[in-house]
Amino acid sequence: MKISFRVLMGVLLLTSLAFFSGCQKKAPEKLTLIIASNQTSAENPYHFGLQKFKEVAEAESKGAIEVICHDGTLGENESELIEKLSMGAAQMVVASPGFMTALGVKEVDMLSLLYLFDSFKHWEKAMDGEFGTAMRDAILEKTNKSFRIMGYWSAGVRDYYGKKPIVKASDVRGLKIRTQTSGVVSEFWKQLGAIPTTVAWGELYQALQQGVVDAAENDYTNLMLKDHHKTANGKYICETHHDYTTRLFLMDGNVYEKLSADQRKWIDTASAAATAEERKVTYDMMDKSKAKVIADGAQVTDFDKMDIQSFKAVALPIQEKFASENNMGKYLEMVRNAAQ
Repeated sequence: MKISFRVLMGVLLLTSLAFFSGCQKKAPEKLTLIIASNQTSAENPYHFGLQKFKEVAEAESKGAIEVICHDGTLGENESELIEKLSMGAAQMVVASPGFMTALGVKEVDMLSLLYLFDSFKHWEKAMDGEFGTAMRDAILEKTNKSFRIMGYWSAGVRDYYGKKPIVKASDVRGLKIRTQTSGVVSEFWKQLGAIPTTVAWGELYQALQQGVVDAAENDYTNLMLKDHHKTANGKYICETHHDYTTRLFLMDGNVYEKLSADQRKWIDTASAAATAEERKVTYDMMDKSKAKVIADGAQVTDFDKMDIQSFKAVALPIQEKFASENNMGKYLEMVRNAAQ
């Protein structure tokens, strides 16, 4: 049986097309990640962290990952962000540890203990070492992998600010102070004789201005960006340095594990870069923010003028009690060893 030249060429062409088509790798499906914080200002360190994540994730994946950043537009309350992460409406969020205690993960409240760290150096050594790894694994297990810590971020070091200056622990007695929602934080201020109060972050300026609260506590950058120091009850800033803060850059661990090895590698690389950037901006902005609030008329009592031991005398027993009640003595030891 003779085969014409035209038919033969057609067969060869089809065979070649099939061969080359089979050799071509299928383009990976684009992964879209919605990431968010509760801070609305583009000057906030969280913003720089989120933007760095986007930059690195999209570059490392050569466009196979698309990142959409939200600065406060998915909610200014961290509890809203945790809810959106749980619902799948966001894939990564920044939140403070205290908001996870409502989910039944009491262990995470250890990160809210006051005077747990003495410096940023101490904080970094603990969070980037044995303690941070142990906390990440514990939270992943306790939440059935619903919350995977991708990085430990900072929100600076928190100080008191209010309608009057304070120097020692007894000076806050009777003051209504806006605090974080964590149980151990409220317990500290209660033992000082203050009245801890919950006010949404977006409503705090008005609460300070109108006298709904007498005082609050936060770091220089965050209070400066919201002009809290310009209110009647935010004028006096006293450097208690009671909390070298930990913020959690979170992802749903179940979603993470379903990703390809390449996708996980890209996200891990971007998370590390975002964490380094957020910390750098936080540290860089501290002195600038302090100078700004002073220039605006705030009255500052420096750390070395404070009777810090009077505050620690209340904080340290709370640490011991928490560790004992939650079987976390070894975790507390890890933190204290990191200071050496």
